[in-house]
Amino acid sequence: MNFDFTDDQKELGSVVRRFLDEHSTSSHIRSVYESNCGYDRELWTGLGDLGMLGAAIPEEYGGSGAGYLELCIIAEEIGRALAPIPFTSSICLAAEAILLAGSEQQKFRYLPEIATGRKIAAVALNHNNVRPILSDNQLNGQISLVHDAPLADYIIITATQNERATLVIIDTQDCGVTIENRKAVDRAHPIGRVILENASAESMVGAAWKDASGVCRIVHDRAAILIAFEQLGGAERALETARDYALERHAFNRPIGSFQAMKHMLADMFVATQLARSNCYFGAWALQTNADDLPLAAATARVSATEAYEQCSANNIQVHGGIGFTWDVDCHLFYRRSNGLAQLLGGRSHWDDRLITELDKRTA
Repeated sequence: MNFDFTDDQKELGSVVRRFLDEHSTSSHIRSVYESNCGYDRELWTGLGDLGMLGAAIPEEYGGSGAGYLELCIIAEEIGRALAPIPFTSSICLAAEAILLAGSEQQKFRYLPEIATGRKIAAVALNHNNVRPILSDNQLNGQISLVHDAPLADYIIITATQNERATLVIIDTQDCGVTIENRKAVDRAHPIGRVILENASAESMVGAAWKDASGVCRIVHDRAAILIAFEQLGGAERALETARDYALERHAFNRPIGSFQAMKHMLADMFVATQLARSNCYFGAWALQTNADDLPLAAATARVSATEAYEQCSANNIQVHGGIGFTWDVDCHLFYRRSNGLAQLLGGRSHWDDRLITELDKRTA
């Protein structure tokens, strides 16, 4: 079985990398950090114009219809470039929720705007098991931390209706919706507290689903694989940055990369990224084929990619020594993104438990 990408898919990755190398430089990222605007609008719409955001969205709904393998490649390049855009929320989560649970009318209404980057969507699915209450299409309650909520035009929320979980979508411009900014470790992915007071809500879960729980599980598994590719891209870029500095920086008339301790650190980082890549490829296959192994593949990819990114971003700081902790170099950008992505969809402990559960099912 061949888990590698085709030549055309690799060329797609090269195209995306060249675009991001030009439009997602360190200065672009830092300008987003310093302005507190939350994302790079030109970069976001530029990727939309290229058809990259809608890679896994069918053509009839305004996407390019390329497929999930292509979206995985794009996610890796976005992670490598530390692109300051709401890709995870709007594409990996919201678009998948609408594709899975939305009506045809909702797909035709929301997906073309998301695929082109004209609108941004965020999600709050089963957030800490605290759900707003839905009654007569009115939503009341609070959600403490929603990724990219301050940027969002729409938010997809798990609500409780008649003691059952359901999915709804709200317009953030509704008079019943208030979003309060919260401090985020990664300033390119702002966090908001969502307050709902008789906010108008549109139900999403159709007759094909008993409640929203099944939708949330599948959306989380799909998104976990895409996020893992984003983490993989960031981890490998952090490793490359550390390697380059270890070859450039000299101490005692020799490159610091020639010292045994440094070699061991870089070797450990390389092993972690290669293990993550193997598991991410397994996840990409399961995602593309909608395999029964999707839950196991998602948990495996998520755990290994999270560990690799955490290790590489932290060790990148160590390789740079004293300047690694300063604003002058980019080490902190990788570290912030690593920590921010690690907290999504339940965090590391949640996916450790999921992996154990899925492995127990296979051996039962």
